[in-house]
Amino acid sequence: MRLDKFLKVSRIIKRRSVANTACSSGHVEVNGKVAKAGTVLKIGDEITITFNDNSNKYRVLDLKEHVGKDDSSSLYEVIS
Repeated sequence: MRLDKFLKVSRIIKRRSVANTACSSGHVEVNGKVAKAGTVLKIGDEITITFNDNSNKYRVLDLKEHVGKDDSSSLYEVIS
């Protein structure tokens, strides 16, 4: 699954266009490397999102195309 789509489906970032912009601006890393929106994710990858001085880290637990609002948090684990 593409990185920008995962961020939207998991509701880490609310809109896919915002996720796309964050990726192309260099605010998103996958496994310690700056990632583009088209980066293909796999289970176990670690995503780091940095805005201003805030940095959030997530681990991918599951990849699903469609998920309900209540189940979206089951796709990832917050690391820090």
